[in-house]
Amino acid sequence: MNKRFNLLREFSVPLIAGVVIALVWANLGHESYHHFVHATLLGPLSVHFLTNDIFMVIFFGIAAAEITQSCLPGGDLHPVGKALNPLLATFGGVVGPVAVYFILNYFIGSPDLVNGWGIPTATDIAISWLVARIILGNNHPAISFLLLLAIADDAMGLAIIAIFYPDPLLPAAPAWLFLTGAGMLFAWALRRKDVKNYWPYMLFGGGLSWAGLYGASLHPALALVPIVPFLPHIHRDNKELFEVDAKDASTLATFEHEWKVIVDFGLFMFGLVNAGVRFSSIGTGTWLVFDALLFGKCIGIFAFSLLGEVLGIHLPNGMNRRHLFLVGIIAGIGFTVSLFIADQAFVESVLQEEAKMGALFSVGIAALAFVAARMMGIRKLG
Repeated sequence: MNKRFNLLREFSVPLIAGVVIALVWANLGHESYHHFVHATLLGPLSVHFLTNDIFMVIFFGIAAAEITQSCLPGGDLHPVGKALNPLLATFGGVVGPVAVYFILNYFIGSPDLVNGWGIPTATDIAISWLVARIILGNNHPAISFLLLLAIADDAMGLAIIAIFYPDPLLPAAPAWLFLTGAGMLFAWALRRKDVKNYWPYMLFGGGLSWAGLYGASLHPALALVPIVPFLPHIHRDNKELFEVDAKDASTLATFEHEWKVIVDFGLFMFGLVNAGVRFSSIGTGTWLVFDALLFGKCIGIFAFSLLGEVLGIHLPNGMNRRHLFLVGIIAGIGFTVSLFIADQAFVESVLQEEAKMGALFSVGIAALAFVAARMMGIRKLG
């Protein structure tokens, strides 16, 4: 039984199942689907809010735990200077898609579609992570590179929502971010007191961070990202000891171990809530988003990472330019935050659904990644 559950998790079956059900439901009964997603469920809270504003906090928290592990001694991004190249690549992964979107919109689009430029700036963490692990293996340094890149550009995507797509009813209020800072300070104090249980960090530090982001009109999904690095962890001196296993009973490892299963299966609800787009929505906006993700991500990430090497900011050990090119392709899988941004970018439902369909189609980039890996002779590690 455990083996079957692990297979379901490894291949993101819950997420994919949620996407498929959402697509079928939205196309056969759009009104009932829309009612399910947006009707209140728990007091004034809807399924959409509970999934995107509460559940996704844990999802990004688990991703932050992976990055924290990678930045520890023995990790692929240690010392921290090794993270500079993927962060520079992240900037390229935002600039590239925006440039491609504007160029394509100039030639084949319309003024009505201009506001969708922010949609292809994001990378789907769950699916891109899955694809990279299948192609490269769990222990390849390119996995940590991609994960950091995905978290960083999703953070930028959420910032784009707040800055460029503000809700006129909820204007940005940066003063609220002092609460997020207070959450970080609280987590630091817990760490200083050597508190081993992760719940105080999550409930109080994470709660303050969430309230700060929400009050500032920033998406609160990233509330745990600045809190998780404060969780106590084991100091490791080499790669072999770096792997998280049963011997690692640290607070960081315990949090990751106990919540990862919940997140993996909880992604079913994310797919169900966000992927309900009608196939009749395919239009020019679909191809603008898809092409910007496919070409813009790959070109931007590859170019800016190479620029980093010229400046002396090198790729992680064990990663070469073929792996970098492959990461650029995989990062073109948009989906999650792209769907978030599409909700904010367009008021018209037709344009919104066109753009969402482009984000959904980007999942097909996974097939191109497998072909590219085979053509470049990239083999699975471990």
